[in-house]
Amino acid sequence: MSRAGGPASFRQRLVWRLEALGFDLLGALFRALPVDAASALGGWLLRRLGPLSGAHRTAERNIRLAFPDLPVEERRRLLAAQWDNVGRLFAEFPLTDRLTPARGRVEIVGGERLAALAASGRPAVLISGHFSNWEVMAAAIVHLGVRCQITYRAANNPLIDQRIIEGRRRYGVQLLAPKGGDGSREILDAMKRGESVAILNDQKFNGGVAAPFFGRTVHTAPGATRLALRFGCEMIPLSVQRTRGARFRVVVHEALPLPRTGDRAADIAAGVAAVNAFVEARVRERPHEWFWVHKRWPAEAYGEVA
Repeated sequence: MSRAGGPASFRQRLVWRLEALGFDLLGALFRALPVDAASALGGWLLRRLGPLSGAHRTAERNIRLAFPDLPVEERRRLLAAQWDNVGRLFAEFPLTDRLTPARGRVEIVGGERLAALAASGRPAVLISGHFSNWEVMAAAIVHLGVRCQITYRAANNPLIDQRIIEGRRRYGVQLLAPKGGDGSREILDAMKRGESVAILNDQKFNGGVAAPFFGRTVHTAPGATRLALRFGCEMIPLSVQRTRGARFRVVVHEALPLPRTGDRAADIAAGVAAVNAFVEARVRERPHEWFWVHKRWPAEAYGEVA
């Protein structure tokens, strides 16, 4: 089946198979290397290839929108550093089963918060953004014993999507809820059973709730806040930092304040604003580790810096 729901053409199936072959070859290359060497190779490659791509312009404009007063030379250094992180991220994905707390490559700060959640049997909404290597957060959640639906956007290529799911299972992620209608039903059923849900909540969402982000209004998906309000549970933010090479620190922060005034629209808006403020604070702390290559701001904002 194609992603549109109809049968895939011969040409489409051929393209999927070729893409999957490339995915497998790259994965085999990186898995054949020591972890730190694979990570460094990925960073080296993207520092050189990233600036040649169309995504470089998006990243450059995003940085100008977030940090309009940043001097040109510092902006260039930030662009190079974020490409290094993106390259490491992609090289590390086939190796994520080796980037776990049990392997000694991930330290956890504030882990007692998730350990208490696991012991309580109650659900929570875990939110984060595309920081450093965000796959490491899922490994930390599993390590701390939290039964959690990890949301994700399915890859356009179903063969690669299956490989991604299998790769995540290698480091313990068994519960995956695809974003979209089916995923939403899975999440609701899971939370009724006392399972938690983890959501990356820092991307543009057309039709989402308007809230400030780096001094501009952006639209953010309200799903995480709605779930926390619906189930009367905490919304706990996490972040991940690259400490050295392919070593990381996962931080479990204090729960975000969620007003419950009875005015549902106002409570959701306040929750979304709190999510944006959390993400912005983490980006300001470690700007080179955010995923700058997605379009986060409205189209008119990009028009201003074109």
